Amino acid sequence: MIKQNAEISSGNIFADIGLPNPEEHLLKAQLVVKITGLMKQRKLKQREAAELFSMTQPDVSKMLRGHFHQFSVERLMRFLVALDQNVEIVVRPRRRAEAAHLRVV
Repeated sequence: MIKQNAEISSGNIFADIGLPNPEEHLLKAQLVVKITGLMKQRKLKQREAAELFSMTQPDVSKMLRGHFHQFSVERLMRFLVALDQNVEIVVRPRRRAEAAHLRVV
C-alpha cells in the first residue's frame, strides 16, 4: 500500500502553491474559463477571437492554455464585453460569517 501525503486545499490553488496575489490569479482564471466557454459555445476559432479581442492568435492560444499573467483583469473583462456579455462589478459589505472575497459568477 502506498502512503500519500495530502493537504486540504484553501480553495485557491494559487494561494496553495504560494504565488503572490493569489486572489487576482484566481479571478483571472475564472474570467478565462468564462471566455473559453463562450468561445466554445459560439464555435469561435482562436483566429476569430484574436480579431475580436484586437490581439494575436498566439496570445489567444497562450491565454486559453493558462498563461494569462500578461492580461489585466480589466482587459479580460473587455474580452467578455466583446463576446456580448454584460460585466457588472458589485461591491457590498461582507457578512459576518464570510471572508471578504473576489469571485466571478
